[in-house]
Amino acid sequence: MTEAPEPIASSETSIKRGLDFIYRIASKPEGFDNYGSLLICCFALIGATSRDASLRQLARSRAQKLAQRWSRLHPVVPPDATADLVLDFVLVRYALSRLGLRDVAFNTQIRTAAERFSGQDLLGFNPVSEPPANDLSYRCDCGRKNQRGRTFCKQCRRRLEIQSRYRVWMEALVKTYVSERCGILFGARYLDVLKWLPTMRPYPVGANENVEFLRDAIYAVTHIVYTLNDYSTYRLSPRWLPREFAFLQANVAGACERKDPEVLGELLDSLKAFGLRASHPLIMRGTGYLLAEQNEDGSWGDPDEESIRTRCHTTWTAIDGLRTYAWRGERLSRPEIKSILKR
Repeated sequence: MTEAPEPIASSETSIKRGLDFIYRIASKPEGFDNYGSLLICCFALIGATSRDASLRQLARSRAQKLAQRWSRLHPVVPPDATADLVLDFVLVRYALSRLGLRDVAFNTQIRTAAERFSGQDLLGFNPVSEPPANDLSYRCDCGRKNQRGRTFCKQCRRRLEIQSRYRVWMEALVKTYVSERCGILFGARYLDVLKWLPTMRPYPVGANENVEFLRDAIYAVTHIVYTLNDYSTYRLSPRWLPREFAFLQANVAGACERKDPEVLGELLDSLKAFGLRASHPLIMRGTGYLLAEQNEDGSWGDPDEESIRTRCHTTWTAIDGLRTYAWRGERLSRPEIKSILKR
């Protein structure tokens, strides 16, 4: 006699299991020492924007505990802090600001440290005068961050993997947005990065496109949404970004077919920001996939993946794809952007 399939868990149960997985990672030195700022942001944003009160309370509590741990490890900004370390401080301050916690003196420390770096230092290109670069490499496996334009590592001579211009743009949107949200000018201004939106169109389409290039384009568009709606605080009108709205809708089925919960989670929460309800066929399809594909340990994605960051980020995006939001009306994070979008 054939055994009946196990029932699929509810969204609330799946979300709680996912949060528990991320918190277990955050509780270990290997996870927190390397990705503490990212993990604090995860819990803070879930705690700040979730409609479910119990989820909000749980996430806020964990964000505060992790932030206290961060403060013990990093009581001051070192005078020789790298751009990456200063960005970690910025992310933690942004996360705490979303919970209503501010520290003016510490923000001054970060602002002073950030003034040492240019847009080129932080982003790898100068958004004031040029679009996102297509000749920036990822950090080499040996740990070296190579200069722009290099194809082989200066230190170990390995061939370098080049970032797509969508990946470079996405990173720039996030770094400049969260910095300005904390009142810190870190290398470049957010509007200088956002202004390249027309240049990045049209977005890739079709099954013949390079999958990683397509994923990077999706991430870039979802992060347009996040920075324009203050990371899931406000709804956006599809009229403001019709091409981006259509692009996100067109990629839900492909993410399900590729079994890509990381991309799917970002597609779902972005489409919810544009007003798609839980009953919409795309949201229902994506939600059904995520509920059915959660791992036994509460995570999403490949359980054999070695990268802690990938495992945590995939689980975080899946949670965001499943949860409901306490939207504060339809508006942009910065009102002056509406005229830019019209142009």
